[in-house]
Amino acid sequence: MKKPQSLVFLLACCPALYAATPKETKLDTLKTYQLQSVQVTSTRASRTTPMAFQNINKQQLKAINYGQDIPFLLSLTPSVITTSDAGNGIGYTSLRVRGTDPSRINITSNGIPINDAESSQVYWVNMSDFASSVSSMQIQRGVGTSTNGSSAFGATVNMETEQIGMNPFLSVDLSAGSYASHKETLRFGTGLLGGHWGIQGRLSNLGSDGYRDRASAKLNSYFVQAGYFADNTIVKFITFNGTERTYHAWDYTSKYIQSLYGRTYNPSGEMEKDANGNAQFYRDQTDNYHQQHYQLFWNQFLNKYWTLNVALHYTNGKGYYEQYKMDTKLSKYGLDANKTKAKSSLVRQKWLSNDFFGTIASLQFNNKKNVEATIGGGWNKYDGDHYGYVTWVAKPVDPFFPYHRYYDNNTKKTDFNVYSKLNYTFTEGLNGFVDLQYRHVGIKMNGPSDVINAKTGALVYDLKNNFSFFNPKFGVNYQINPNHRFYASYAISHREPVRDNYENNLKAQLSLPTAERLNDLEVGYQLRLKKFNAGVNFYHMNYKDQFVLTGEVNNLGEAITRNFAKSYRMGVELEMNYKPTSWFEWSANATFSKNRVSNVSVTDDKGATQVIEGESPLSFSPSAMFNNIFTFNYKGFKAMLINRYVGEQYLTNTGIRNMVSKDKDSNPVLSTMMLKSYCVTDLDLSYNFSLKRLGVKDATFGVSFYNLFSAKYDNNGWAGPEYTKVNNKLTAVNTQGPYDTDAAGFAPSAPFNFMAHLSLNF
Repeated sequence: MKKPQSLVFLLACCPALYAATPKETKLDTLKTYQLQSVQVTSTRASRTTPMAFQNINKQQLKAINYGQDIPFLLSLTPSVITTSDAGNGIGYTSLRVRGTDPSRINITSNGIPINDAESSQVYWVNMSDFASSVSSMQIQRGVGTSTNGSSAFGATVNMETEQIGMNPFLSVDLSAGSYASHKETLRFGTGLLGGHWGIQGRLSNLGSDGYRDRASAKLNSYFVQAGYFADNTIVKFITFNGTERTYHAWDYTSKYIQSLYGRTYNPSGEMEKDANGNAQFYRDQTDNYHQQHYQLFWNQFLNKYWTLNVALHYTNGKGYYEQYKMDTKLSKYGLDANKTKAKSSLVRQKWLSNDFFGTIASLQFNNKKNVEATIGGGWNKYDGDHYGYVTWVAKPVDPFFPYHRYYDNNTKKTDFNVYSKLNYTFTEGLNGFVDLQYRHVGIKMNGPSDVINAKTGALVYDLKNNFSFFNPKFGVNYQINPNHRFYASYAISHREPVRDNYENNLKAQLSLPTAERLNDLEVGYQLRLKKFNAGVNFYHMNYKDQFVLTGEVNNLGEAITRNFAKSYRMGVELEMNYKPTSWFEWSANATFSKNRVSNVSVTDDKGATQVIEGESPLSFSPSAMFNNIFTFNYKGFKAMLINRYVGEQYLTNTGIRNMVSKDKDSNPVLSTMMLKSYCVTDLDLSYNFSLKRLGVKDATFGVSFYNLFSAKYDNNGWAGPEYTKVNNKLTAVNTQGPYDTDAAGFAPSAPFNFMAHLSLNF
């Protein structure tokens, strides 16, 4: 964890670096900037790529980057939904695209995989304020172009970190607001030193108490890069890290519990009541993790046609979460040798220690006429240890020694891919696109898990699996004239199961999960005029054995996905931008979709399999989404009025909207299994001004108001009812508690809240 003194030290040193750095260079500045971007161009879509994508530049990110995580900075792009455990966008957050869960969205930084190789998730909490070091992002919806790491099954987020500038600078960004939320960011750059060298960096501190009770987050991070620049060569080293301590908020609450204790109630860490009958919560019910990244790049202009990029990377992560468990069976932890069925409260720590390393490379050719081609690929290896300790037991029955190790499991995974891309111009305005990728994945798991049965002992994961995938993509782009563009593409992608898929299937005594396949058709049209731009994109994503969110969660609060044989997502995405004057701009986008799964099967209360014949709605997949932005600019003053609408979402794949439960008097009542639709309005006000007399090039002060009208809505949830036949009709029921207790949970979002922000550039 970084000390405040580090911030003071850098503030003191950077002006000296600024003053001492020569401001002129003999290098070709434009060429240098182009060469720094080589590592992302091989996996990014260009203006002639026949796929649906959107670019977000540094200025657009900075305009909304006041503390919330990257998923919330992307929330205004088409087909994107965000979630937040804490309710205010800081801490554990995620995004879904076209209804696809975050584990199936490919994330890269400078072409290097960011997704955790084992779970395929991206834990943004480990990369706090990373957006402050990003120069641009590209979101490719659908399969997208070939990339490194896990296959994209809904979208690709391709991030490029900021380029080392030719001139020195120093900037400070400060934010503070509701729920004790705050962000302090210091950025600095030396400019070009000695005509060939440059250093640039960032130091960040973030924190929040969260909207939900005790949903606090303490986050620290840094980003440092150093580079060597020559006429045709760049060698760059990047390192960044994140340290987080976050109180658990992933245990969502039922509507009934919220009616008793309020929307902010957080059951995580609940302990026995005190002598006066008051609720108590364990203070160290926290997630504690440190992640360190290293990236080394060599970018080379071989000649005017050929460009080479080679990169090495290494990521180390280590941490644990601590949890108070009330009245739990000691046999689950190997602490009941005589099998007395004894129970006790205890404290456990679940650790993860992993290493991820590899290399990526690409060779690009452009004859400046009609051929653009790329050959590239990568090899990565992951080695992760899962182990757990019991640190304290209230009522031991066997001799107890603190830090008793009760499970020890290891996962190794290798990922190799090679791809080739060709963009060929047949005639002016008409080009064809071919992208072929081969990918091989090897997974090996062994050792006892954290699931221990009193009779059979630990559930041992002892499996080895290999997958080989061929992922072709084809398309055509037709630039009819400068104002009209038409494109179409067809892509196939495959994806292997992740650790959670194996774990959840083994625990449920199901067969091993299988790889999934996606056939993606995209057809689009774009209109570009002087003051008005518009676009429409039609998509049809047809899946075989798609991993679909079931609506259930495991004992860690993680969403469960399972193979469903047949499913599809189809829809239309609309975008427009209208700028009639220099001081007003109107942007909007909308998605209308149909998301279905066929012949869903569930197990009823008698242990029989019940099949829901025909199609039913896919979980967490709204049929309508809409974003609207009005922007006003006048003499340094800027105002943004933002509206976001998300349609209702099913929490299961059964098409059943409600479960039948009982009230406190055992009368039957209906409890929802839906996330209701919501519409949220945000307002951002800022003013940019100069303070050159004080040595400040420019300053910006503003206030962002979120959920302006305090709409009450839930951003996430789960449902795990039982099923029974009533009058020969399949019905969801809850027999665990009153109303929806223990059968459904919801994550409420914060009502009206704000963040004030100040930026100073020296």
